Order: sequence, then C-alpha cells, then structure tokens
Amino acid sequence: MTTFQALANQVLDGHILTDAEALSILESDDEDLLPLLHAAYKIRKHYYGNKVKLNMIINTKSGLCPENCGYCAQSIVSKAPIEKYSMMKREEIIAGAQRAADLNAGTYCIVASGRGPADRELDIVVDSVKEIKAKHEHMTVCACLGLLKPDQASRLKEAGVDRYNHNINTSAAHHDQITTSHTFDDRVNTVELAKASGISPCSGVIVGMRETKEDVIAMARSLHAMDADSIPVNFLHAVDGTPLEGTSELTPRYCLKVLCLFRFMNPTKEIRISGGREVNLRSLQPFGLYAANSIFVGDYLTTEGQESNRDREMLEDLGFEIDLEPLKREAVTQ
Repeated sequence: MTTFQALANQVLDGHILTDAEALSILESDDEDLLPLLHAAYKIRKHYYGNKVKLNMIINTKSGLCPENCGYCAQSIVSKAPIEKYSMMKREEIIAGAQRAADLNAGTYCIVASGRGPADRELDIVVDSVKEIKAKHEHMTVCACLGLLKPDQASRLKEAGVDRYNHNINTSAAHHDQITTSHTFDDRVNTVELAKASGISPCSGVIVGMRETKEDVIAMARSLHAMDADSIPVNFLHAVDGTPLEGTSELTPRYCLKVLCLFRFMNPTKEIRISGGREVNLRSLQPFGLYAANSIFVGDYLTTEGQESNRDREMLEDLGFEIDLEPLKREAVTQ
C-alpha cells in the first residue's frame, strides 16, 4: 500500500491522483491523520514555505438575490433574518480596503449578492477599484459579483481587478440538489470568461451539503481542470431558515482530510480555509494550515468569523508568516 508520504512525492513529481488514491485520503483512519497532514504539508511547504495569505471580504450588497441556492441566507428561498441592503457607496468599499490593509490582508474581496451585476452596480465597483489600486498598489483585489458578461469582465480587468471568484460550490452531479436557477456550466463559464479576460481565476467549494465523498473528489478534480489559481474550501455553516437548515455532517477530522485532498489534487494552488472553519474545524483549526496556505480574516457574508487577533495568535503559535507578496502578474495573464 502506498504511504501518504510516497504519494506526496509522486504528486511533487507531477502525478495526478486517481479516484482510488483520492478516496483513500477521505476514508483514511483517524489514527493516520497526522501522517496525512505531514504529507500534505510536504507539498504545501514545497510551493509556499510557511507563509499564509490573509484575505478579507466585504459584503457590498446583501440579500435581494433571485437565485435559489439552498445553502445561502441571501437567496430568494431563504427565510433567514439577515440584514438586506442594496449596493454600498463607493466610499464604503474604499474604506473597507483600508481595513483590509490594517489587518495585513493581502487580498481584498468585493462581494455582491445577485445573479450578476447590474450596470450601476458594476460602475460603483469599477470606480472603487480604480481608487483602491491607486491607494494600495500592491493589494490584490478580488471581485465576486455573480455571473459575468464578456464586456463586464473586460471592464473589471481594465479597472485593476486582479482576481475574480465564482465558486462551483459542489460537483456537477450534485448541483441540481443545491440549486436549479442556474447550472454548473454557468458557473464554470464565468470563471473561464474571467480567465480569458486576463483575470486570475478563483473558484471553490462548500463541503457538507449532503454530497458523497465521490462528489468531493469530483469538485477537486473539476477545479484542477479549470486551473483555478485560488481555491476557497468552505465548510457548510447551516443557517436557520435556509433549505439546508439543520444539516450537520462534518467532523473536524474529516474537514482536515478534505483540505489534504485539495492540496494533493491541486498542489501548486492557493488553498484557502474559508467559511465555516470556526464551527467545523473548531479546536483543530491550526492543523488546517499544514495543508492550506490561506485564510479569511474578519467576518463572512452573513456569519461572523473568528476575531482577527486570535487568527494572528494562531499563525504566530504555528511559526507561520503572513504573506504580503502581491499577486504575480504572470499568474493573471496565463
């Protein structure tokens, strides 16, 4: 039987995991968790050393979304009592970038609910990004505004947007169990459109939505095929009032195995521990960074995150270093 260390060596030599090898990671015994993390860390350290990228998100438009995504408190089918508001003013978005800089977050993520941006909303984002890049030259600006049209992607690129996020969320086979108001291919096409416009592609997943382990493997493989530069791995934080209310399938140990799988399957990519890490990884959060090399700081879209000083203490205790290096331009133009 191939050990995880041997498998890590093969991955570093260019091997792509088979489905059987991927399943062996997700189904590994808990007593093998530390050897698995050690092997994932070998890959992570090879490409990223002990550096951790920090990301901060701003929810510039909340609720009011016509999509029926079952996990989302902002969707039309949600009864969750969240704050709802239309697009923020430019000044508020720019102020958020300063907060990100104060937290040493190298990436600032501008997010808006909805199927896709209206022209007025895109105008606000474009104007905001231009001013942000003028003030924070080395900050990576990521936009997450839903499904894009070609001219919208071009405008974002011209404004200075470095990265565009549109998560696949789940596997193609499981997609219709999560939402029917758009297709899996709609999501992939938006990522490809951003990539074609010269913007670094970011796409990730939400684990814990009643999918199978084979679905999780398919997600990791899809993102490998898409060549996403940044991969946020979210763990479902089921919100009361959403169709997935009450769903609680995850353990901290399984979440760590998922992070290891994504590192093995996408060895050169930024793997980000994202939403739900606090409630799913719990006391094992620090172990996640032996596989992943990126986290969010601050709050998420509709749920609270861990206090930023606790994140900083966690990184210091691990002996890890905050990565302030700007996004490499060659990554954007691939």
